[in-house]
Amino acid sequence: MPKKHAGGQISFFHASRSASAVQEIGMPSLSPTMTQGNIAKWRKKEGDAVVAGDVLCEIETDKATLEMESMEEGFLGKILVGDGGKDIPVGQAICLMVESEDELKSIGDYKVSSGGGSSPPPAKKEESAPPPPAPAKEEASKPAPKKSSTPPASSPPSGDRVFATPAARKLAEDKNVSLSSMKGTGPDGSIVKADVEEYLASGPSPSARPTSGTDKKVSGGVPAGGVGPIGDVDYTDIPNTQIRRVTAKRLLLSKQTIPHYYLSLDTQVDKLLKLRSDLNATLEAGKKKDAPVKKISLNDFVIKAAALALKKVPEVNSSWTDEYIRQYHNVNISVAVQTEHGLMVPVVKDADKKGLATITDDIKVLAGKARSNTLKPDDYEGGTFTVSNLGGPFGIKQFCAIINPPQACILAVGTTEKRVIPGAEPGQYEPGTFMTVTLSCDHRVIDGAVGAQWLGAFKGYIEDPVTLML
Repeated sequence: MPKKHAGGQISFFHASRSASAVQEIGMPSLSPTMTQGNIAKWRKKEGDAVVAGDVLCEIETDKATLEMESMEEGFLGKILVGDGGKDIPVGQAICLMVESEDELKSIGDYKVSSGGGSSPPPAKKEESAPPPPAPAKEEASKPAPKKSSTPPASSPPSGDRVFATPAARKLAEDKNVSLSSMKGTGPDGSIVKADVEEYLASGPSPSARPTSGTDKKVSGGVPAGGVGPIGDVDYTDIPNTQIRRVTAKRLLLSKQTIPHYYLSLDTQVDKLLKLRSDLNATLEAGKKKDAPVKKISLNDFVIKAAALALKKVPEVNSSWTDEYIRQYHNVNISVAVQTEHGLMVPVVKDADKKGLATITDDIKVLAGKARSNTLKPDDYEGGTFTVSNLGGPFGIKQFCAIINPPQACILAVGTTEKRVIPGAEPGQYEPGTFMTVTLSCDHRVIDGAVGAQWLGAFKGYIEDPVTLML
């Protein structure tokens, strides 16, 4: 198992020792959800001496890019998966180590037992099927049906290879069309020049073949079953990061397997905004010279209010298993942060026990790490409830978020807006500032009444924010 050091790096030295003292270093499991990883960059070269604590390479996990340290001394004998190696299963060998420089020569004869390189091990060869039983005498006496010597003219050749005459290939190349989308009428289903001419007359415009590079053009054409745009469409293929792929799988699994339901509520935030303004003015007046300005955000109040509501209604601070519902004693709030690498959810630990200023500091540090892709496992593991705020940054009024498993709830926070509301006296009206929040709940864990009870507690803290400090 990997070990975490004070510096936040990951030490991992999974070794399989042979008689020649060659050690296989496997892809470590650096997070609970990690099943594979990518090699971002090797810090050591083949033949380099390594001491305990040296960083061997940078590994891109489903959460962040982490440094992998060596726990022992030795020499890096061979790199099995180079920079940019992708989708390497956990446990698969990524490099070989030896204890002494003299043993480097033994690397060449060493056979990797755990499957080096970035390709998965070959599939097992299927056992040959038993021969079919001998036909009955009556069937054997019947003459076998006569096989046609040539296939139908319209049948395309089997396999990935496309058979075409030189004239057909030249015409297709000149017109910038792909032969793989045509049916051949020549011998054995090969494509002849007439097939290409017929395709050009009835098919899409001749620009289907992609251009070189990542920027490509495809023909708009007319899709089957409907009318589509005519002309060329430009596009760029953007490779998915490991973080984005894993996030996509987890969210799809969540939406397909968790019975979501949604509860929305409006909260009046005039008192909260006034308190926030007063606290920030106090922080500004008391800051030291040349010190950075610390400002408490509306989201910091939301996190604190959510944490205290979880203490008041602990049934919401839970997760589902087939055998039991696990109710957590710690209140750890995951905060959704959008980055160029994908969505990340660093965790504010024990948010119910922290003051607003401390939560502000934690969020600033965690969001910075998320955007620079330097989160460590301790920064994103252990969340029990998630807050996603699209109101402050983007002005979204209301939305429904997807639950972050294994948690049972996620709170979606919208923007604030001014509204006219009835005043104290009949016929009087006054302005008010409101914020819409939506709680997504796992119905296996949280019944509707419990979810509503939690929202009521949250609303109480938001609308009377002084209680957040008691």
